Amino acid sequence: MTLINKITSNETVDFAAQELKKYLRMMQPNSGDVKITFAPEAKDGFRLGLMQDLGLDVSDAKNTELDDIVYVDADKNGGIIAGDNPRSVLMAVYEFFKKNGCRWLFPGVDGEFIPMKEIEAVKYRHLASCRYRGPCIEGACSQQILLETLDFMPKVGMNVFQMQFLVPTVFYTRYYTHGQNPKRAPEPLSNETMLQWKTACEAEMSKRSIQFHDVGHGWTVAPFGVDTSKGWEALKNEDAVPEENRQYLPLINGKRDLWRGIALNTQFCMSNATARKTVAEYIAGYAAIHSNVDYIHVWLGDDHNNHCTCEECAKKTVSDWYVMLLNEIDEAFKARSLDSRVVFIVYTETTWAPLTETINNPDRFTMMLAPISRSYTRTLTDKQYITPPFVRNNADLPKDLDEYLAHFNDWKNTWKGSTFCFEYHFWKHQAFEPSGMLLAKRIFEDIVAYKKNGIDGIVACGSQRSFFPTGFAYYVFALKQFDIELSFEELMQDYFATAFGEDWKQFVDYLYEIADCFGDKYMEGEESTDPSVSKFICPPRAEKLRKTAAVTEKGMSLIKAHYDSPYRIRTVSARLLEHHAVYCKLLSEAMAYKAEWNHKKALEAFKVFKDEMCSRELELERYYELFISMRYYEGIAKVHSENLADD
Repeated sequence: MTLINKITSNETVDFAAQELKKYLRMMQPNSGDVKITFAPEAKDGFRLGLMQDLGLDVSDAKNTELDDIVYVDADKNGGIIAGDNPRSVLMAVYEFFKKNGCRWLFPGVDGEFIPMKEIEAVKYRHLASCRYRGPCIEGACSQQILLETLDFMPKVGMNVFQMQFLVPTVFYTRYYTHGQNPKRAPEPLSNETMLQWKTACEAEMSKRSIQFHDVGHGWTVAPFGVDTSKGWEALKNEDAVPEENRQYLPLINGKRDLWRGIALNTQFCMSNATARKTVAEYIAGYAAIHSNVDYIHVWLGDDHNNHCTCEECAKKTVSDWYVMLLNEIDEAFKARSLDSRVVFIVYTETTWAPLTETINNPDRFTMMLAPISRSYTRTLTDKQYITPPFVRNNADLPKDLDEYLAHFNDWKNTWKGSTFCFEYHFWKHQAFEPSGMLLAKRIFEDIVAYKKNGIDGIVACGSQRSFFPTGFAYYVFALKQFDIELSFEELMQDYFATAFGEDWKQFVDYLYEIADCFGDKYMEGEESTDPSVSKFICPPRAEKLRKTAAVTEKGMSLIKAHYDSPYRIRTVSARLLEHHAVYCKLLSEAMAYKAEWNHKKALEAFKVFKDEMCSRELELERYYELFISMRYYEGIAKVHSENLADD
């Protein structure tokens, strides 16, 4: 009988012991039972717990609560599997199995590769390269998909999950109303159900000791009695703002009101001391109740060039008022003896560093750079940027990552604390790169660039369904941040050899051919032959797009040759590519017409594309985000076809 002796008493260590038992049994199903006990003084069997409880050195971690060290010195008979915090103990269990040939390529049991073999000895110690590594909810989410995401995260070394907004109703609602798929009937949910589901996700995070990041947008109006649960939907009720609180909304064009009716996008009158105090006290009240939140994100409204123009607000930059608010939040937390951490965001107007104000208590705060307007066809350029002066409500957002880093360097004149990045690779940008290969390379290069510039990891604002046609880009996102020394080539071989077997290089070559047909610059609107007309007009690209059909036909021969495998993960991977071939063929036809500026044909072809993908959604929904894909492609298809503005 194999023994697992828990050295440390902790919920996550308990779960790690169960996972160790499960995968030991799966790898060696005829090796007998595995018994788990709590035995702090044990000297035999598998000893599972904190490195500190085992007398192991953790001095290279700046903060053992936040920085993950995994330690493994074990063989088939047992040994030490440990970490410097409970979460990293769980990660160490998975690393032990990875070194023994196991892999997790995407969420759920179909994403597992668990060989049946005798356990080999492993000696491994590693401090994760980046402190903040993980996803933020976006797109359209089912509860099952979220639960599988949380289970998957530590298996690939991710340690952070963010739930946006006070309750993430917009993301649940998008999925369950099936607004982008007329073939599926809406499934209405109550706000109470969605709140319960959020707390269920929190429990799953707690079980794995995942860093829980919460909220973000909404603080600018919720303290004044405005409902933020509708997300980016405009509120139609004229009573949406209590009249006594209207004075705290921003003054724009002579009126204080919700910005275009959208609560989440609305700022507030930040020079108003009562308004700032109300916001600070509201956030402190939330933190006091939600003590399980590791980081509360305090962001402003989700739009720009819409800040208050009153005489007092005009006296300071948005970032200066923002820093004043953050300091007042810190004081409100101190008054309640709260040790909650706060994330502040360098985003839209706050991209510009403050001129006069500084954060008083940097230990409370973490900075998050959010370069939403950057190009995703390149990482760094050879340009030298000098940040332009801030002009209220006339901000031209940066177009390159270099420019964002120039602003970040301005912030560093006064900010010396920890920083991470909020990135958007798995938002609309993954839809614009159908192969996933160029996106994976962009992520790889971005991680290196951010780390070199002192930014300690990435939280990804994007779909939890980022595994179509493969999960390679997501794999790179997770593993490169865990170990920045990994090369792109070894990550690629590791992923594709697991997913497709010995012929993996043929699948890589096929996906690169797909990438060449579409062209990431064209799909991102950066290849237009006449930008004054549209960013999507490019007749030469149409010729390449029309080669997609031949490429996918050849690809189908490769797919069919690997259609059935004794390994479930390979069967699923091949059949995802079968769906993807149809996806690419139909999408390329619509985009070719758009490149030729044939609006009518483009719209017709897009309708065929959408109809087909809607028919396949149920089969693909654990891997493919229909909502984001169709939302943005539909926007492209309608440009000039129906006289709609190109946003």
